[in-house]
Amino acid sequence: MAAKFEVIKESQECKARLGKLYTPHGIVETPVFMPVGTQATVKAMTPEEVKTLGAQIILANTYHLYLRPGHELIREAGGIHKFMNWNGPILTDSGGFQVFSLGDLRKITEEGVEFRSYIDGSKHFLRPEDSIEIQNCLGSDIIMAFDECTPYPSTWEYTKESMERTGRWAERCKEYHEDWDKQSLFGIVQGGMYKDLREKSAEQITSLNLPGYAIGGLSVGEPKELMYDILEFTTLLLPENKPRYLMGVGSPDYLFESVIRGVDMADCVLPTRIGRNGTVLTSRGKIIIKNGIYKRDFGKLDEECDCYTCTHYSRAYIRHLFNVHEILGARLTTIHNLYFLLKLMENIREAIKQDRLLEYRDEFYKKFGYV
Repeated sequence: MAAKFEVIKESQECKARLGKLYTPHGIVETPVFMPVGTQATVKAMTPEEVKTLGAQIILANTYHLYLRPGHELIREAGGIHKFMNWNGPILTDSGGFQVFSLGDLRKITEEGVEFRSYIDGSKHFLRPEDSIEIQNCLGSDIIMAFDECTPYPSTWEYTKESMERTGRWAERCKEYHEDWDKQSLFGIVQGGMYKDLREKSAEQITSLNLPGYAIGGLSVGEPKELMYDILEFTTLLLPENKPRYLMGVGSPDYLFESVIRGVDMADCVLPTRIGRNGTVLTSRGKIIIKNGIYKRDFGKLDEECDCYTCTHYSRAYIRHLFNVHEILGARLTTIHNLYFLLKLMENIREAIKQDRLLEYRDEFYKKFGYV
């Protein structure tokens, strides 16, 4: 298998653990947050900058790269690593989430999904085999099985139908995928907010004996406590010797609570998206840098941060950049937000090592304003 996982230490106070994920393009220390490079770029950043911030692995999007510039072109370029000049590990999602969330006109069948491009309205049909073929051309280290992310809320009947189809699609993905020495296929557990369906999905997906497993269909609009409950239940259904990946979470509280429940990997567009809109993560909570209160604030974005942005620029200057629509403002807040979350995960790994993760969480929450 291209990806191998080793548990280094298990927490004495919760389900958290330290691990190492070995991939063809390097070793990833877990738990890890993966910045999202949707279109073969982490928005506003060069790959060199992303690496300097501490990113170990990034995520790229199968759906978007299939539509533009096309997976065959990326294959001709030598694969996604060479195409975007990133020499570290890359995970690509299956494209399923975008097919279901971006397209109003879509038709689901057992064979696959017919959808229209959000770019030009052109019609496409994506099968599980097509998703794997696209990801094979991209050449990412970790590829994801094609699935349907069930929306919230959904009925038990629809969720059951969707979950069972996702399981059959995963079987087809495994059967189609061939180059296991170069790319590892992860399966995705679905089942919505229904524990009996989560249990059945986990049983079906883990029976495929894949190198890793993801938890999908959470953080899609459900109440936070329900999300934590289903996450904790589902994580316990997954093998202890395989990496566990919670898809689409990136707020500090979700990162803490997922790690505490045994999650090893997470990704989200949150730090880059909110950064481009002028929202900044700090040790004392979120701030909106465009607000007038910062017009004459010559301090750092975060007094406790030593990132490039905080070392060189003031709140007043960054506010000015946003108000005059200079792209540097979005770059500086993106740099800071990515560094903030990557540093948070580094601190979380150290806290697990010292068996003080819960204490560190409580300290962080109090300062950040969660409590």
